[in-house]
Amino acid sequence: MSNLSTKKIEEPGWSFLRSPRWLGYYALIIVFSIACVFLGNWQFDRREQARAEIDRIDTNYDALAIGIEEALPTLDHFDLDKNKWHPVKVRGAYVGEPFLARNRVSASGVGSLLVHPLQLENGQIFFVDRGWVPVNVTAGIPDALPMPAQGQVEVTARLRQSEALISNRETLGSTVGSINLPELESLVGQSAYTGSYGQLVSESPQGETGELAPKPERDEGPHLSYALQWYVFILIVLGGAGYAASLEWKSLNTTAARKKRASKDLLNRNQKKLTDAEEEDAYLDAES
Repeated sequence: MSNLSTKKIEEPGWSFLRSPRWLGYYALIIVFSIACVFLGNWQFDRREQARAEIDRIDTNYDALAIGIEEALPTLDHFDLDKNKWHPVKVRGAYVGEPFLARNRVSASGVGSLLVHPLQLENGQIFFVDRGWVPVNVTAGIPDALPMPAQGQVEVTARLRQSEALISNRETLGSTVGSINLPELESLVGQSAYTGSYGQLVSESPQGETGELAPKPERDEGPHLSYALQWYVFILIVLGGAGYAASLEWKSLNTTAARKKRASKDLLNRNQKKLTDAEEEDAYLDAES
């Protein structure tokens, strides 16, 4: 039993951080962090898009109206930064019956947008959104819809981009699922502007209109706070992992320190020439 006096108990230190269990933790933390960075950057991109829209509103919405030939040099032209919300002035006559773009929400509820073809002096069709009407297509289209003045009119409208087709919304007679200008062009059977339509501001002489659209809000939304939130999640996980590691270190090394003290007591007892029974008791104390 004399070799007990030289027995050395090593403290584990931070060696547990190299264990398979902790390697698994590292992998989870890395995957989680990559996902958070991706989502955070996505929110930053959303914020940049919102800020770009605010810039377009500030620059274009209250600008002086220009001629449509200057704003739209070709029928399919649309420049998002230069054209969106910019007012144009056109002259022509409304022709045919209006279309109803379904499922549009306003402050008054769910209804439709009244989209009327305007034949310009150059012969081209320019579609004008003449406001929101409380028409629920499933309940039937009323016989009387707001109608423009007959004959030549001068229209001021803000440019909007042609909308995409919506696959689950079919065209039913004069009702359409979206203001998709190529589709409307095919429905009227005449050459038309397919890149942009106009959101009515005013017309002279004035006709009946629906509820005209208000000025869009200048709001970038909560994207910045959401983006920072994802990065905070990474810091929380890293902080939690560090705290867990410190607790495990304390648990392992406290046990090792206790065994080391017991081993030192055993050495002192050996120096006092303990009996075999006492030496065996000290050995058991060190192992417990």
